[in-house]
Amino acid sequence: MKFPNRETVERVRREYPAGTRVELVRMDDVQAPPVGTKGTVTGVDDTASVMVAWDNGSHLHVIYGEDACRKLQ
Repeated sequence: MKFPNRETVERVRREYPAGTRVELVRMDDVQAPPVGTKGTVTGVDDTASVMVAWDNGSHLHVIYGEDACRKLQ
């Protein structure tokens, strides 16, 4: 995996601040919550992965460049 540069990490942090509500679009993990599961962003780590507290109790990260979520209004 190629790690994103600092500028990318900061951009993702601005786009997904803690408290942002998101919905899972895609996650390649056998323990992934179902697509469509909603959650609350708890932060963004140094690899630009979005840390999410999913409503179903899971805490898997949305891995930058691999998985996908979308912001809810």
